Parts: sequence; C-alpha cells; structure tokens
Amino acid sequence: MDPVIIVGAGPVGLSLALALARQEVPSVVLDEGPGKDEQRAARTVVLREDTAALMERLAGVPLTGPGLRLTGWRSMRRKQLTRKVVFEPDGTVLERGGGYGPTPEGAAEGRKGTVEEPGGPAPLHIAQHVLTGALRTAVAGQPLVKVAVESRLDALEQEPSGVTAHTRGPRNTWWRGSHLVGCDGPRSTVRKLLDIRFPGRTAVERHAVAALRAELPWPGEALLHRMPPWRTSGPSGGEVTARPLPDGVWRLDWLLPPGKDLVTPELLVTRIRETLAGWNGGTTPAYDLLDTGVHTVHHRLARRWRAGRVFLAGDAAHLLGALGTQGLEESLRDVDNLAWKLALVWHHGPHEALLDSYQAERRAVVAARLRAADQALPLLRGGGGLRSYVPGAARGHDALLTDGHLGRGALGTPGTYAASPLAAADGESTAFVGTEPGAQVVDVRVTAEDGASVRLRDRLGRGSLLVVLVAPGTDVWDRKHWVSAGIMPRLAAAVTALPHPAELLVAESYPGAAAHTVLLIRPDGHLVTALAGVRPADLYAAAEAALGGPAKTQETANAR
Repeated sequence: MDPVIIVGAGPVGLSLALALARQEVPSVVLDEGPGKDEQRAARTVVLREDTAALMERLAGVPLTGPGLRLTGWRSMRRKQLTRKVVFEPDGTVLERGGGYGPTPEGAAEGRKGTVEEPGGPAPLHIAQHVLTGALRTAVAGQPLVKVAVESRLDALEQEPSGVTAHTRGPRNTWWRGSHLVGCDGPRSTVRKLLDIRFPGRTAVERHAVAALRAELPWPGEALLHRMPPWRTSGPSGGEVTARPLPDGVWRLDWLLPPGKDLVTPELLVTRIRETLAGWNGGTTPAYDLLDTGVHTVHHRLARRWRAGRVFLAGDAAHLLGALGTQGLEESLRDVDNLAWKLALVWHHGPHEALLDSYQAERRAVVAARLRAADQALPLLRGGGGLRSYVPGAARGHDALLTDGHLGRGALGTPGTYAASPLAAADGESTAFVGTEPGAQVVDVRVTAEDGASVRLRDRLGRGSLLVVLVAPGTDVWDRKHWVSAGIMPRLAAAVTALPHPAELLVAESYPGAAAHTVLLIRPDGHLVTALAGVRPADLYAAAEAALGGPAKTQETANAR
C-alpha cells in the first residue's frame, strides 16, 4: 500500500510521521525547505504533561535537559504576590479540588493571603527549534519515514484509491500516497488547493518577545506580572510574562496595547531594562540579549478538516494562542488523534466513520477553546467595565488568566471527547472513576503482559486498545501467582475476542476506581469507558464503538 504523504516538516509533520512509523505505517514528508531549522531562542513552546510525554515517546529521548521543567508559577498584581503554584518534578499527579477561592486543604498561607498550592506535573518549556531538531534526529533513524527536502507542493489530485501530489523544486516530482495530511502552517497550500475557508480574527493580541540570559529572583519558576508598578500605560495596565529555559535563559513577553505601532529596538531595550530593574530592587542586572521578536496571535478555524483522503492538522487547521493557550499543544493533540485512525485504516481497510471522527472530535475541542478565549478577552483586556464595579472582579480575572497559562479552567483545560461519535453508551455495568469518558487517562503505573512495571503512557501510540484491570494487591505478588487466578483468565479471554488488537494491563490503583474496575482506553490515551467487573459483551460493544462501529467504505456511505 502507498505511504501517507505529509506536507510540512515542522514539529507537527515530523511528529505525525513518527507516530505513524510506531504503528508500522510508512510516510513521505514533503519539506519545502533545506531540512534545517532557523535557531530562534525567542520562539519557544510550553508542553503540558500529556504532550510532553508524547514528544518524548516520539523523539525517543528525554527532553528535560534540552528543555526545562518548571518548578513553579508566580502570579503578581502590581507589587503583590497573588498566587504561587509548586509543580511536582517527578510527574506525580496530586489530587486537588476545583476553584481557588478558599484555601486548598493542606496549602500553606503566603503573605497577604496568598496560598501555595500543588500544581501537579511540571510543564516543559523548550525552544521550538530544539524540539524540532530532536524530532528530525529521530526521523533520520526511522526507515519508514522518507523526507523530501526542497519539495514545494503545487498540485494534488485524489481518487477512490489514493492521492497524487506534485511538488516543485530541484526536481519536479509526482508522489503517490494512500492519504495526505496538510501540516503546512497557517498559509497552508493544502488548504488552499482544497478551497477550504479559514475564517476568524486577525491580530487578537500582540506581544513583544525577548530571549535573554540573566539572573532573575525566581530560578526555575515562571511569572505572570499584571499591572507592574513601573509600567501602567495601555488599557490593560501592562502585563509581562517570564519563563525560564536551560542555561540561565529567559523568555519575556510584554502584552502590547491594541494597534499596529512599530516595536523599535529602542522601545524593546527600554522595556527590558525597566522590567529587570523592577524585579531586582530598582537596579538593572547584567543581561545578554539573545533574540527578539513580535508575536501576533490570530484566532482562525478551518471550516473542514477532512476532504476525502486529505486532512488538515496543526496551524493549517486552526490558529489560537491568547490567554496562555498553546497552539502547538493543540496541534500535537491533532497528531495523536489522527495517527492511530490513519494507521488502523491503512492496515485494515476503509473505515469512513473512524476517519470522520477526527474532524468531529478535534474541531469541536479547538472551537470550544476559541469561544472561551473570545468571551474572556473583553473582560480581561478591557479598561474599567465590570472590574470597576464588582468587588474582587480583578482578582477573579487574574485567576482566570493564570489558569489559562497553567492548562486549567475554561481557558486551559485540555478538551475531552465526551460528545464524540466514538463514545460508548452507558449501561448498567458502567462504573464511574476519576476520569470522565473521552478525557485523557491518568498516568498510573501498570504491569504489562510480560511482567514489566511501566507507566501507562508508555503503552500508548502503538495502535492497540488498552484494557486496564484495577487490582489492589497485585504489586505484592509476582505476576505468575495472579495471572491465572480470579477473574484474570476470563478477562484475558474477553480481551482476545475484541474486534481490534488490545493489550491487557493491571494497575494497583486508579483515581476514583474501585477494585476490579476494568478501563478501556483508546490508542491515544482517552478513556472509552469504565466497567464494574469483567463484562465481555459490554467490553466488546464499547471497543466496537471506539473504532467507529462496523466498518463502512466510502462506496457504502455514498449509497445510503
């Protein structure tokens, strides 16, 4: 069968190629550049727990070192510390309640009522060219991935049996593929060739950005400073964010007032000096300016993400990034969602409902985040308004913005696929656990079929469904003592009979799950259902739903 054609060799295209290769699907990556990436210290990304784990699985190397795991987060307003969050460096997930009005149980009181709260797994902050370089290295060692440099797409054709793409470059070449995925950025040629509209808003926000090497008072911690006392111009009163990188490097972002005023080098240096002085008792410390830029945030959403055998992913499908949401994070979730579905179809034949679910799931999630940001922006960035009349409104706005940066709340929490066409129906055997159906599972430790003790996320992205039995006490005994005892033989037989290959794992515990709860998990780590005990018929029905139901070809769908 022909390989999958991937247009674009940024982090999204390279990640998709590696994700497909892990599931034994070949691909051709069309790179319009020379195969090298511009080194920009001021262009960085923050990856949360799930996307950082995905990148480490695909790159095959730890990213702590090339990147930096944040140790904490500080929020300040004028001269006051309003919030301090401490992250767990070992990736431990700490249970926490919703809301941040009352003091969380066990939190220590800080000055002026500030609480120090647990933040769960530490986010990873890394320069984008460093991340892309790690992916390129992994691709170079992957025989199932071919990269064609200096190959610019200018035409594509598709028919029921595949896709043909033409590229310009040193050699004009026709490429044949089973499917094609446009990962070619906001000016996507693929999207334009398909005549797919890309509506939205331009220049929602602008930020002046600088990467510099300096000593700041909070090593390893990120900072959001609203209305700093030395900077009060603009309707927002000023806002600056600082995030650390390895080797004493920091990325600083200043929110710019609305308009298209030119950010001159002199203006940027002035902002750097006054900001560093404000954080260091009025004295500007020595610093080494490495890179600068202006980051303009656009909000756009493609009308369609699929046209026959052609798909859009990443910035070709959506643009977002205001209020702490991370555009690349959502792009990588596109990859995780699409890869296993393409792999299943590549190996087992057409399945239109499964491929259609990519747009249904991912577009709905991104659209919800865009709506949330658009609703919050007038409150967060406007001068006066409710803030002038409602007691505590400013503090609530600060918390909303901080949660967006932290990957929490309405602006930051990763979306779920609860309303997905692949969702399993609830029944009498459905159990309720700490993860709702459609959400990402918690990364607990599990025992694999070979007896190895591994993290649950280590088993994702292989194309198989995962079935996890929650069995307290299994850590105490060697696997040979319980693998053939109790309900295990019956569960193993049920897993073998599923309509798609599945791996049986055993966990000592899972948040909110009772003993003998059985979890069914998709290859991308989203929970399909939880069942109270071994229910072979219900497990089979849930697995069939997660795969889109019985396969229907395009010809069958057209005939209906």
